[in-house]
Amino acid sequence: MAESFGSDAERYDRARPRYPDALVERIVAGSPGPDVLDVGCGTGIASRQFRAAGCRVLGVDADARMAGFARRDGLRAEVAPFESWDAGGRSFDAVVAAQTWHWIDPVAGAAKAASVLRPGGRLAVFWNVFRPSPEVAEVFAGIHRRVMPDAPVNPWAADASEGPLWARAADGMRRAGAFGEPERWSVGWERPYSRDEWLDQLPTSGLAGRLAPSALRELLTRTGAAVDAMGGGFTMRYAAVAVTAAIRTD
Repeated sequence: MAESFGSDAERYDRARPRYPDALVERIVAGSPGPDVLDVGCGTGIASRQFRAAGCRVLGVDADARMAGFARRDGLRAEVAPFESWDAGGRSFDAVVAAQTWHWIDPVAGAAKAASVLRPGGRLAVFWNVFRPSPEVAEVFAGIHRRVMPDAPVNPWAADASEGPLWARAADGMRRAGAFGEPERWSVGWERPYSRDEWLDQLPTSGLAGRLAPSALRELLTRTGAAVDAMGGGFTMRYAAVAVTAAIRTD
């Protein structure tokens, strides 16, 4: 699933939501300097935001197609799985991962991050999490059950929880043995979507990206009809949630 995103890097870069500036600025302010390593940089969405905040950014991604797209905008991006990536003696003030840390072994990843962080450096892994209204969640959950009945999780279901994701990241930081106690930072934000904008981003999810063409068409058709019934658009609420810890200095 992790390798599916590069099949349409242009759509991914165009349609995926960005991250709130307040979260980027908090990570930058909590780091000892401007050198940032972006793990799983993809097309460079978060890298560009950190660059705009005044950072010097290096990206690393396992997918050459995604890294190649990032380079088109002048970003530096290297191709390798993070756990086996060769830092070549380089060090950084912050290691960040936007929407990607769940593809990385949490202990090996945290240990690798610790090995390239400068004293007081910060590891910050974060995700945009959907926080739809109950009405939107109910409609999208029903479509998901209809089109993807065998999917391991329904992200729109009322009982869906990201708690294990945060716990896994924090546990990895603790077990790496180099960080202070992890913290959870959260910034709420929202974005209005037109029907076409929502349908444009839908195939960029890991689950939808692996659907058979006929199932993807059904997902898009049913979702488009649902958004039309909402008046042709809606506002999606998000929480940008970070799990973060700084290298211990004691």
